Amino acid sequence: MASRSLAQWLAYLEQLHPSAIDMGLDRVREVAQRLGLTRPAPLVVTVTGTNGKGSTCAFLASLLRASGQRVGVYASPHLVRYNERVDVDGSLASDDDLCTAFAAVEAARGEISLTYFEMGTLAAFWLFERAQLDAAVLEVGLGGRLDAVNLIDADLALVTSIGLDHAEWLGNTRESVAVEKAGIFRSGKPALCGDLQPPAELAQAAERLGAPFLQRGEAFDLRIEAASWFWRGRDAQGNELSLPGLPLLDLPMENAALALQAYALLDRPWLPEQIVAALLATRMTGRLDRRQVERAGEALDVLLDVAHNPHAAEYLARRLAMKPVAGVRRAVFGVLADKDLDGILAPLESLFADWAVATLPTGRSREGSEVAALLAARGAQVQVHPSLVEAFAAQLAASAPGDEVVVFGSFYSVAEVLAQLTSPSESAEA
Repeated sequence: MASRSLAQWLAYLEQLHPSAIDMGLDRVREVAQRLGLTRPAPLVVTVTGTNGKGSTCAFLASLLRASGQRVGVYASPHLVRYNERVDVDGSLASDDDLCTAFAAVEAARGEISLTYFEMGTLAAFWLFERAQLDAAVLEVGLGGRLDAVNLIDADLALVTSIGLDHAEWLGNTRESVAVEKAGIFRSGKPALCGDLQPPAELAQAAERLGAPFLQRGEAFDLRIEAASWFWRGRDAQGNELSLPGLPLLDLPMENAALALQAYALLDRPWLPEQIVAALLATRMTGRLDRRQVERAGEALDVLLDVAHNPHAAEYLARRLAMKPVAGVRRAVFGVLADKDLDGILAPLESLFADWAVATLPTGRSREGSEVAALLAARGAQVQVHPSLVEAFAAQLAASAPGDEVVVFGSFYSVAEVLAQLTSPSESAEA
């Protein structure tokens, strides 16, 4: 088993369990006990939400590292390499380390069947414990209550936003989604919410547990102005804190505000210059990810964003409006069949001169021809291509300096184009 390559391990994990998703903690808890896993780090922060989990984790990890902490981050999904899911003190886990961890989990599970995500979660926890970290920031994969990450009792529980997604697992109302996400709360431990208007079920769950509930707009908040933003919040003793005149960030400042409130509760050094530097240094591949591609000696602007539901599409539309381009914007788009296509297109359709669409490389994809027909019915200029890479190439060929090509709609969309941009044969720079 230990001689398998990482690619072989991942192929094995994909066929290990009868279904890709199997919610529940009993199986994964039993294997964790067999492994002797206790806690990935002395301090654990768990982050859930419909959108914004990844950037919130990244902001908080940056803040903690800037204060001298050794931090592990577990996130999903990955875009190009599986290693992106497991960050150990600022470095992605190596292939060898991941293979060793998978072998340990495989040996411990015996007759217990685990999903791909469950195997990966236990492998990450195994690596974190051995790295002797100060803190672990854990992104929930799906929901909260029954997600494998919820195996760990967190010191802080963060909910970024409450929207409708994965209805077959979480229900088709914001109230049912809130119940699932509140499952990461723990008795007496702070529960933070970045949603301005969360369903009442979230605060009610915290109250039942005696968990202090800190909601954006009440306990903490932000105000975005033309060239800066302002944050206010409170420390663990309830004292007011503020950071005025912060520089605008590429990643969502709403998620930075939530991460700042979490950091303020952790009794770490509160040094404004250090905090600002940590926020500015935070980057997320595929999230408002601006790049330039060289073509015939010209630099063309590209934006990659994994906006794949209405809430994320609305946010992307607002950020595009905040940063006009000299030329036109061109869309490269693909989407999964279970997503609210109308809800994704509504805030964005007027922002693009034309669209290039394709079917994604997964059986879960909506057909590119179906997407094109809907866009054409809305009056959009649209072309169907055999793949996202070809759609991207066509939009680059049609572009001139001052234009911007925006790739979005799914993690698959961004991953395909990102793999092209980062291949040795391509000339691209971040």
